[in-house]
Amino acid sequence: MRYLKGIGENMKKSQLMENIMQEISGYAKKIDEAQLDELAAQIVKAGRVYVAGAGRSGFCARAFSNRLMHLGLTVYFVGEPTTPAIGKGDLLVIGSGSGETASLLAMAEKAREVGAGIALITIFPESSIGGYAGTIVKVPGITPKSTLENTNQSIQPMGNVFEQLSWILYDAVTIMLMDKLNMSAAEMFTRHANLE
Repeated sequence: MRYLKGIGENMKKSQLMENIMQEISGYAKKIDEAQLDELAAQIVKAGRVYVAGAGRSGFCARAFSNRLMHLGLTVYFVGEPTTPAIGKGDLLVIGSGSGETASLLAMAEKAREVGAGIALITIFPESSIGGYAGTIVKVPGITPKSTLENTNQSIQPMGNVFEQLSWILYDAVTIMLMDKLNMSAAEMFTRHANLE
């Protein structure tokens, strides 16, 4: 793996940001559009959508659940006290770079046990959680949490690339869902929080 070791005195911080954006743009082209279409289709088909993730990937997943709510879908972020039991016909969407996070793996096992669908956004489709998922979106990235080979490189540390691409991927799927549901941004805004 190749990480940025420091910012040279001659490198402007704006150039560093441009380098990061170029990296993200290059890797975004490697995401399979058919996999995004399948994820969007499974979300529309589901009775209820449950979204899960841990750490920084979890922050991205939580933001996605927020947008799904704006779309008028019945959605829950796993771990909140108001999240009900998942069941048959529901969909669990997991964001996990390694696909091995123990708490998320336990969720996938439970979802499968009760007959819910499972979608995984991950670097490693062949991971343990990948073995449970019916829908997988492979996202380029690097993680120190997997024993599988990291074939990508990054100027950024740890899981940044996966997390950044996840956020953009979730936003892209949101736009795809707007089209599938014939939903305008104005209609979405009517569901925006007003207890702020």
